[in-house]
Amino acid sequence: MEHLLKGVAIGFLMAVPVGPINLLCLRRSLAEGRRVGFVSGLGAAAADTTYGAIAAVGLTAVTSFLVNHRPSLELFGGLFLILLGLHTMRTRTQPRSEAAAVHVRRLWDAFVSTFVYTLANPMLIIVFTGVFASLGLGWQPGRTLDALELVGGVFLGSSLWWLTLTMLAGTLGRRLDDGALRWINLIAGGVIVAFGVWQLVRLI
Repeated sequence: MEHLLKGVAIGFLMAVPVGPINLLCLRRSLAEGRRVGFVSGLGAAAADTTYGAIAAVGLTAVTSFLVNHRPSLELFGGLFLILLGLHTMRTRTQPRSEAAAVHVRRLWDAFVSTFVYTLANPMLIIVFTGVFASLGLGWQPGRTLDALELVGGVFLGSSLWWLTLTMLAGTLGRRLDDGALRWINLIAGGVIVAFGVWQLVRLI
């Protein structure tokens, strides 16, 4: 249970910093409802958990591969962000009646988009490895259950943040009219594009 609680704390704190994924989930919660926003957050939580599992189990070969291919992954992530931001800016605000009826395909797209971008950030594996090492956490012979609890806690903690964010944003979104939601699409999309451009410029 101790490892589970530590994992929850780590997962929550890793998800909190403001970035393009937070902004994207916030925009989706405001414009498309809490379900779409939360499922988007679950995509990021799943990617965080993937990297957390690699760090916890100590898969050095996978870690080395990700670090060695960091420029390629960051290039892909930057381009993906730019396309995602442009798509967000061009997205038309749906009438409230249509936005309330969320299809499974939309939820799947929301999950995959945030999962792919978060997974394209190899710095996460370095951060998780450093955090686990500093706290003396991770896999040890005969302590497989502790490692599993730690990884499960990371997912729960990250999911808790996304649930909190999307519930608050979804409640606020009910008070916004279609014109305000359109401006949110434009501003959020523009900022996401800026994140992508900054990532590409940093690589150059």
